[in-house]
Amino acid sequence: MNLSINNKNIEFKIIPLIFDEKDIESVFYKKNNKTLKQTFDHNKYCRLKLLLADKYNAHLDKNLGDFLKLLKQGNDSNYLCFLNKYGDNRYCNFKIDTNLKDKGIYCYIKDDKIKYVGRCTDNFKKRINYGYGKIHPKNCFIDGQATNCHLNSIINSADNVKFGVYIMNDKSTVEIKELEKQILTCNRFEWNIQTS
Repeated sequence: MNLSINNKNIEFKIIPLIFDEKDIESVFYKKNNKTLKQTFDHNKYCRLKLLLADKYNAHLDKNLGDFLKLLKQGNDSNYLCFLNKYGDNRYCNFKIDTNLKDKGIYCYIKDDKIKYVGRCTDNFKKRINYGYGKIHPKNCFIDGQATNCHLNSIINSADNVKFGVYIMNDKSTVEIKELEKQILTCNRFEWNIQTS
């Protein structure tokens, strides 16, 4: 897969994605390292504390995931207030097996069209296998990784998604960021959306 930017040809090398599981629901249920009270005390949740603490006073000592499971199963939509807008989507687990410890620009491709472009300044394998490829419960929350949730849920519902890399090991973090910025300035990709 090729992309042309400012008379420079960028050729993405396709790396196979390996899927372990699809249609994983309610990942946020597993977030049980904090109680509801501890969550309310976090600065990202102070608005919710004002709105909801009195209503759920009897549940303050419950683990957060268990509490939100109780709300969701009881059809109380207030559980969504704790999640980012993709936090209750269905996800998949995928990975790359290649020992890809390189950095640079990456993309997701569907139907021979680039759908998303991002940068990786440490290593692709870590970025995919521990970021986009496996949604951890914390990612689902308003202080989590909405972009990871968004992309993973799209990939879960799509067929034949490919992953491409443009390796830039000889470039600095600043140069990688600049190339990503140039690409995103000159192109609009369907899955590159603001997630906040």
